[in-house]
Amino acid sequence: MLKYDIRTGAKKIKTKTAVAVSGASLASAGLIMALVMPLAAKAAVSQNYSLIGDAAVVSGGNPGNAVSTDSVDFSTFGGIDYGVSSGMTFNQLVNLGTDYKISTGDCGGGSPRFQVNIDSHNVFVYIGQAPNFTGCTTGTWVPTGNLTTSSGAIFDTSQYPGGTQSSTYTQAEALLGSHTVTGIQLVTDGGWAVTGGDQAILFDNTQINDNSYTYEPAPTKDSCKNNGWKTMNDGTKSFKNQGDCVSYFATNFRNPANGQ
Repeated sequence: MLKYDIRTGAKKIKTKTAVAVSGASLASAGLIMALVMPLAAKAAVSQNYSLIGDAAVVSGGNPGNAVSTDSVDFSTFGGIDYGVSSGMTFNQLVNLGTDYKISTGDCGGGSPRFQVNIDSHNVFVYIGQAPNFTGCTTGTWVPTGNLTTSSGAIFDTSQYPGGTQSSTYTQAEALLGSHTVTGIQLVTDGGWAVTGGDQAILFDNTQINDNSYTYEPAPTKDSCKNNGWKTMNDGTKSFKNQGDCVSYFATNFRNPANGQ
C-alpha cells in the first residue's frame, strides 16, 4: 500500500493495490483510494483517474455524470487523483481547470483546490475568490477556466524554499518550472472551515493539459453505434465509419483509426 500525506505528498510504503491518504488537516483519517478506472488508450476523453476518500461518480453533472465529494468537519474528505504523463515538468502544465458546483456549505479552509505533487511535496492551486478563497457562488455550476493563465495569486508554493502562500502561475513556474510532476489531485477537505461543518462539492469537465475528464463510463465498441463513432477518436485521428471504430475497441486499441 502506498501511503502519502495529501498536503505534503510524502510517500511512505508501497505496494501495487491501493492508496491510503492521511494528513494533519484531515484529522488523521485513514482513507483508501477506490474505483480505479483504466486508461482508454489514446481516447479523446481520459479515464485515467481514481477516486479518493468518500468521492463517488453520480448523475447531475454538467451535463451527464460528475464526481461528488464531501467533507464533514475534520472527519471525512473526498477527491480525485489523476494520472500524469511520465516526466512532465511543472512548466509543461499549461491547462488546468474544472467545472464545480458547491451544493452544501461554501469554499473555505483551502478547499476546493488542485494540488500538484512535486518532489514529495505539493503546490496548491486554490479555487474561489482570492485572497481568502471564501464566498464562492453556490448551487450552480461555475467554470474555473484555465488556472494556469490566471493572473491571480492562487498558487501556494510555500512548501518549497523561496515559495509563498500567494504566488501567481508565473512566479510558481519561475520557482519550479523544471521540476517533475508526479501526480495531480482535486480535493475537498474544508468542512471544518464552513458554516454547518459540511462542504459538499461536485466536479465535472476537468481539464489537465490535453486530457478532458467528464466522468462518463469508458467507451467500448458499443459506443460506436448510433453515430457514436462520429464523436470519438483514437487520440490522433477520427474514425472513418462505425466499423473502423468497432475495430479499434475490439482489438484492444491495436487497430488505429483510419479517418482524418
